[in-house]
Amino acid sequence: MPIHFAELRRSLEAGFARSEQMRLGHQTPPASSVLQAACDAVFSSKTQAYREVLLGCLVVRLSDRGADIRLPYVDLGPRAFSGRTLDEQLVNPFLHAKSVPCSRGPYLSVFRRQVRFDASTRPGLKDKVGYDAFLDLVGMIEKEREESALLSFLDYVLFRFVLLREQAGIDLLRLERISLSQYRQLVAGLLARPSGGVLPSFLVLAMTQAIVSRFSLPWKVESQGINVADRASGTGGDITIREGNNILLTVEVTERPIDATRVQATFKHKIATAGLSDYVFLVHLNSIEESARQQAQKYFTQGYDVSLADIEQWLVNTLVTVGAKGRKLFQDRMIELLSGSETSTVLRVAWNEEIEKLTA
Repeated sequence: MPIHFAELRRSLEAGFARSEQMRLGHQTPPASSVLQAACDAVFSSKTQAYREVLLGCLVVRLSDRGADIRLPYVDLGPRAFSGRTLDEQLVNPFLHAKSVPCSRGPYLSVFRRQVRFDASTRPGLKDKVGYDAFLDLVGMIEKEREESALLSFLDYVLFRFVLLREQAGIDLLRLERISLSQYRQLVAGLLARPSGGVLPSFLVLAMTQAIVSRFSLPWKVESQGINVADRASGTGGDITIREGNNILLTVEVTERPIDATRVQATFKHKIATAGLSDYVFLVHLNSIEESARQQAQKYFTQGYDVSLADIEQWLVNTLVTVGAKGRKLFQDRMIELLSGSETSTVLRVAWNEEIEKLTA
């Protein structure tokens, strides 16, 4: 049966996206202790080929249950497959596209000369412990026939590739000049990325810091961590701008829809108790319900500036206002935030991919 590379690439893309979201949420795909232990050995091995051909074996099994995943050379029998073709057309390009450390090709280095994935190949390998673990995993894959079980297996293996990328680190791309139209594209692309609210908060914080630096304002910009409760952190929102001891503006960056109930709760627990006179929700325009606007207007009549604004429009318009120097400061601040030790590599890759789109 022929291998459908386009279909398998879609499966890899979907599985990798799920794995990235689990990593952002500090979760791990379900896996048995035996599977985890074998993957520990394979993914810690200095022989990159083991994990690369493991991924190939998985996708072959998904594509054709009748194929013998221990025979990666077509001359080895009617049920064999072409491991090199699979690697060159699917596995290697996919790993490179996801910025995962990988070799130039396992079938050009470790697994040459029509080897079989069995004990007969073991004597010629340096890392025999890693290879034994790889064979254990191949055996597990052979036993699975149900697509759901194989996809679950794939999700865990892809998650380990995400962790591998985290360990390796990612250098952030920087462009010397980015036009306004390109910034519009960059902002829209980053806001569309699933990030658990991190990227929208980074964008707003970087922009606020750029404003202060660009115009040499005597302001102090304070921020709290994502998913940290405001009351626990002692702040009224995600970003607080102060001048001396006075709070000038409090900003709440959110991806969740805003209705009247949420505005009321924010007013009761944050705005009124802390005496915040100027409070802004930055959110996607289509996530603001009319009832929220009406409720905000009621508080305005009581002396509180509670505003709701579209985050993308605000970012783009402010980029116009701060000029070329301010836009460069914005990029610098974004790179600083993304370079933080606690920032997931998933977000760094997202930045790099959006930057690469600008020059594609």
